[in-house]
Amino acid sequence: MKRLLGACALFWLSALPLAAQNGPVVVELFTSQGCSSCPPADEMLHKLAQRDDVIALALHVDYWDYIGWKDEFADPRNANRQRAYARVAGRKSVYTPQMIVMGQTDIVGAKPMELADAISAHKDVRQPVRMALNRKGNTLTIDAEALERGLGRMVIQLVRYQAQRETHITRGENAGRTIQYSNVSEGWTILGEWDGAAPLMQTVEITGKLPVVVLIQAAGDGPIFAAAQIK
Repeated sequence: MKRLLGACALFWLSALPLAAQNGPVVVELFTSQGCSSCPPADEMLHKLAQRDDVIALALHVDYWDYIGWKDEFADPRNANRQRAYARVAGRKSVYTPQMIVMGQTDIVGAKPMELADAISAHKDVRQPVRMALNRKGNTLTIDAEALERGLGRMVIQLVRYQAQRETHITRGENAGRTIQYSNVSEGWTILGEWDGAAPLMQTVEITGKLPVVVLIQAAGDGPIFAAAQIK
């Protein structure tokens, strides 16, 4: 029965009707190949990656590497980002799997119904920043405008991701499993800060065919005010 309910919830995550909104909802999954509880959350992210109204990012952390399997996608900066979210929320520890929705809503473990509710709730909130991206060759143009006053300092961030990766794990808690991963993040870069007082127009040189994601987030790892991507 639990398995049937989980399958239905996963279908809901991939088939939930789109609602009017300013931009996509960002879901960050902190995960690890060395964590036996993570594969169900990795599967949930795979479903989310197929939605146009969600930007799903897998941020592999390195703090599970000590138990016998080194996650080949792990980046210490991902764990640092997760710890920063924990500090903002007043949490004393980090864990996997964990999902953070729009830099605000914390979901522990693989809970598809809770995640679907969080995405729906954020879709219903008017985003305070409008943003559009345009790419011509190796030049990316970011065009943004604050729709509200008093947003404070905001950080412009760029991240690329690998849409599909596969790993055969030979040691650790997931030994013997071959797991498909979606939207594995890499190359997280801070492009600068913005106060929203005037419209933002910024150009960035990028190379390669990997999808491009830009986030505008409150300084100090606060709420994500806008997000856009070019696949």
